[in-house]
Amino acid sequence: MPQISRRLGSFTDSMIRRMTRIAQSCDAINLAQGFPDFGPPSELINALEKVAREGPHQYEITWGSRKFRKALASKQSKFMGMPIDPETQIVVTCGSTEAMMVAMMTVCNPGDKVIIFSPFYENYGADTILCGAQPIYVPLHPPEFKFDEEELRSAFRQGAKALVLCNPSNPSGKVFTLEELKFIAGLSEEYDTFVITDEVYEHIVFEPYRHVYFASLPGMAERTLCCSSLSKTYSITGWRLGYVISSPYIIDNARKVHDFLTVGAAAPLQKAALAGLTLPDQYYNQLRELYTEKRDIFLKGLEEAGLKYMTPQGAYYVMVDISEFTKGSDLEFCEWLAKEVGIAAVPGSSFFKEDVNHMIRLNFAKKNETLAAAIERLKTLRVKVGRA
Repeated sequence: MPQISRRLGSFTDSMIRRMTRIAQSCDAINLAQGFPDFGPPSELINALEKVAREGPHQYEITWGSRKFRKALASKQSKFMGMPIDPETQIVVTCGSTEAMMVAMMTVCNPGDKVIIFSPFYENYGADTILCGAQPIYVPLHPPEFKFDEEELRSAFRQGAKALVLCNPSNPSGKVFTLEELKFIAGLSEEYDTFVITDEVYEHIVFEPYRHVYFASLPGMAERTLCCSSLSKTYSITGWRLGYVISSPYIIDNARKVHDFLTVGAAAPLQKAALAGLTLPDQYYNQLRELYTEKRDIFLKGLEEAGLKYMTPQGAYYVMVDISEFTKGSDLEFCEWLAKEVGIAAVPGSSFFKEDVNHMIRLNFAKKNETLAAAIERLKTLRVKVGRA
């Protein structure tokens, strides 16, 4: 038999999705994969029910229905503080996962180098390798997950074609400061580098932190490919509606990549999602308040369980230090945690290029009663490892 692609030997299957399968096999509370256990706003449910009867049920325009792009452009123009043309600056994708791959394939050639901050969402490394490009990892140093300016400059000096910026960051919950973003912008101009942003948690930011869209910085709109989705903002991770926003020249080419990857996102879901994109500003304020409450409940529970953690500034994850409980494999610990404690987490090593084996990621996008049940289980951890 001929050999399969050598690229596939450079990474494993998704550790996040693997832990979901383990959670299902042992009936653990799934705090591993990043999805809520509550539904979307009622406006979306009602719209979906109507669309199910009325359609459309056939292909839409490959880069997104005109009404969807118009509503998305209106919403994002307001929040990003910059005009977005729905006809020339948007391509709608099958989730932000495809959006990131489309962006990467649009700007990168085989052999190009891509800067990725570590820790990083596991797809970024895989996307880079699948494109035939080479990742350059730059550490974000705990506990505040700040980058060293000289380490970042050194990465740019290696001739990077693009930089991936996840803000707010998964898994660390870091929200990049305006000063940090300006520094990255200056290097991207100096070294003529594209910036691919993953801003899917744009509306989940905790006080006093503020999300700044990278494309809104002076001179950055032309070199930024802004990737995001509706998944986290409207609690519809299964709808798989994402997008890339960029300059007309970049989007014209990104549409070609998208067309031959997936043809198009689901037409009925695009129509139903209009009910979310046209919600009033109050919705986004309430969303922030909702997740602030959940974060506070969960962090208080971690403290009661005697667990050390790093306070997230945005997104809905928290990194927990497990060094007190194990000196071995964090994957083995997570498997044990799911089976013996009933909590599914993601081993931190799957997010770090560095040798980090003492952290796990937990997700608090859950009903309050789910968080309460998870906390009660985590309170048994110390006893079960003999640390009480």
